[in-house]
Amino acid sequence: MMKSVRTDMAGELRRRHTGEICGVRCENEKLKGLDVFTVDIMNKVGEEAIGKPQGRYYTLTLPRWFDRGSDSFPDAVEALAVLITRCLPKVHENVFVAALGNPDITPDALGSLAASHILVTRHLKQKDGERFPQFCSLALCRPGVLGTSGIESAAQIETLCRSICPDVVVVIDALAGSEADSLCRSVQVSDTGISPGSGVGNDRRELSRATLGVPVISIGIPTVIDAGFFGEGSMRGMFVTPRDIDSMVRHGARLIAYALNLALHHGLKIEDVDALIG
Repeated sequence: MMKSVRTDMAGELRRRHTGEICGVRCENEKLKGLDVFTVDIMNKVGEEAIGKPQGRYYTLTLPRWFDRGSDSFPDAVEALAVLITRCLPKVHENVFVAALGNPDITPDALGSLAASHILVTRHLKQKDGERFPQFCSLALCRPGVLGTSGIESAAQIETLCRSICPDVVVVIDALAGSEADSLCRSVQVSDTGISPGSGVGNDRRELSRATLGVPVISIGIPTVIDAGFFGEGSMRGMFVTPRDIDSMVRHGARLIAYALNLALHHGLKIEDVDALIG
């Protein structure tokens, strides 16, 4: 039964296997007191075993409370910022952030909510870059979903990439998981890009170096779980989400946005982000 349960989380896919896997390397570490599980898929053999493209996948386990007012928020933000930094290319002065998802469906609103807390600076750098040396040039879009725009998000992002010519694209999207304990309690950061909707069987065109021509970093939080996980045949094709999903998605979106701001804009602190985004 478990093999048919969908998930976007590389760490969960790895834990389904016992023993060593050729072409896959794993590591556990602590960052700011929080657990990080790394899955490094090194070749085609590893790809076939895990079912994910070659690259590095970090899973950060979040503390029980990680809202902006909690004591653990700074540690969670700084740990996530470190993981994002590890995925960035050496040159990343021009960054394009794509905030995916449907803002009208709460479990899918992670990207849209995160976008509200991201410091957009491209217009400032173009007008008078010398006044803002600590900022990179960051552009952002919220392409929505095919059902509301009639246009694939990948098509919109590809068009904008040709105009902006970024050094790196960062994609934020809600994910599907298969482990109940990690639902809304973990963040995955990867340097391999993303196939939007793949975790819920709604695959769209992938966003990766192969399709966009530049490195693509994906950041996401599992907000739904395949109901087939619970072993009820009548629930196949259904997905469940936590009852407090409204607050969890808002907190997760802010966490991702703050970490991204710290990773991309030099010398910023959490208090600076508070002041700049209001």
